[in-house]
Amino acid sequence: MTGARKRQSYDGVVLAAPVTVPYQRYSVESAHWWIGRALRGLSDASNLSANDIDGFCVASFSLAPDTAVALTQHFGLSPRWLDHIPMGGAAGVVALRRAARAVQSGDAEVVACIGGDTNHVNSFRNMLGSFSRFSQDASYPYGSAGPNGSFALLTRNYMNMYGAAREDFGKLCVAQRENALHFPHALMKKPLSLEQYMDARPIADPIHLFDCVMPCAGAEGFLVMREEMAQAQGLAYVNILSAIERHNAFPDDPIQHRGGWALDHDELWAMAGIKPGDVDLLQTYDDYPVISMMQIEDLGFCRKGEAKDFVQSHELTVNGSFPHNTSGGQLSVGQAGAAGGFIGLVEAIRQLNGAALGAQVKDAKIAAVSGFGMINYDRGLCTGAAILASGGAHG
Repeated sequence: MTGARKRQSYDGVVLAAPVTVPYQRYSVESAHWWIGRALRGLSDASNLSANDIDGFCVASFSLAPDTAVALTQHFGLSPRWLDHIPMGGAAGVVALRRAARAVQSGDAEVVACIGGDTNHVNSFRNMLGSFSRFSQDASYPYGSAGPNGSFALLTRNYMNMYGAAREDFGKLCVAQRENALHFPHALMKKPLSLEQYMDARPIADPIHLFDCVMPCAGAEGFLVMREEMAQAQGLAYVNILSAIERHNAFPDDPIQHRGGWALDHDELWAMAGIKPGDVDLLQTYDDYPVISMMQIEDLGFCRKGEAKDFVQSHELTVNGSFPHNTSGGQLSVGQAGAAGGFIGLVEAIRQLNGAALGAQVKDAKIAAVSGFGMINYDRGLCTGAAILASGGAHG
């Protein structure tokens, strides 16, 4: 944008106290219960009381008819800053950005950022019918419900444009499963071979079983606060080097093959003062592997259309040359609704603090995290990314 002002840095604001509420395939509890458990976990991890948390940011699909404001009464909070972010897989990065600016401006001292959802037996089916006006009017009534059909369209289009093959997507999925075998909260506990991936039953051509996330219940959260407060509380923390978000990028593309990251990645890296090659680990939003491939390209790790070659030339496991989705990501841990937009961010905080719950990336100092959310028939509307550094690592 001509004449746009340079973004302010996030200096002095940090992320701390990463929390995961262990996932369950199905739950009889409400989203409120899962989010409440995450909030209690944040309090316990930081030794801060509900009165100390004066900012609250929530993402959830199954909280309706409530929003974040109703939760303040449920949990006995009285925040002076509040946000509800209905942005699905981009919500974690968006929460980080908005909470950080609130703390930076003095509108809040400590912000609890939580993504969480329940998963009743019929939760996913109910969500499909009311996910968006596009879903209600143009997809669901005609039997094209749910993300599988949409991502089959995106995946086939991407394969046709760039020559990617199922084996390329399979390498991502197999590596993530290996990472997940070390992560205690992963719901997928069995090893996955490339042969098993290739032989899996088709779901919506060209998508097969292991290309799809499994809905579940769970929650993820972290705290945003000033650096001096984290130090006073004795908390390990990470610094925010840069962050971006973009909505409805490239609206004239007939079918999405790139996302908003491509518009803003130069600014993302310039603000951070580093290059993609300086990153020690990448956490992409991975409801389907094609989206991870897009993020690898659009964030600048390789040129457009070359993610297939990048993936094949790197080892993507925790101990590999390019650690990617080091907890296993949603494809092997599970997709707990809007918590899927937080899982990579929470994992990155742990890795940079040297406190991974699963396998630890050696000498991890810099992490990139990206999000993607709110899929309509032919595209996702929300994208975001952040570059994080372990405390004192930048420079």
